[in-house]
Amino acid sequence: MIFLTVGSQMPFRRLVRAVDDWAKSNPSVEVLAQVGIDMAFRPTAIKAFDLLHPARYTELVQASDLVVAHAGMGSVLTALEHGKPMLLMPRRGSLNETRNDHQLATLRWLKCKPGIYPAEDEVDLKASLDRWRAIGLAPPPAGSARTGAMQSLVDSLKAFIG
Repeated sequence: MIFLTVGSQMPFRRLVRAVDDWAKSNPSVEVLAQVGIDMAFRPTAIKAFDLLHPARYTELVQASDLVVAHAGMGSVLTALEHGKPMLLMPRRGSLNETRNDHQLATLRWLKCKPGIYPAEDEVDLKASLDRWRAIGLAPPPAGSARTGAMQSLVDSLKAFIG
């Protein structure tokens, strides 16, 4: 099962559309998605939820074989904590999906980390989903969110968020 998440602050129509389009061609793959409140677009091939209670969100991450997400640190940390491979596509400031290109910078920093697979655009995303379906994508190393610098980052972010 694929779990798609766009975070809880705003919709990410380009990402949801790309996964929905891919799912239409791959109907045997279950895709559940947390898509944010978006009255202008509703996916048809994936099961979408506007927002999820944190416990349900965690359940879906745990049950997934792949997490597809925007390049937001909350989504990344949750997937890492549960040892799930991640396919990340950043929101773009130039497309008015966010205020600047901080997610693009985040993706460039994360793309060489084990278990994290970058998708710079929709074409790249669909190709990576095809690769996942054909051969799989390796998850992050066991316990990678609990060791060294990653644990320090997790602890710092959790303390800040409160």
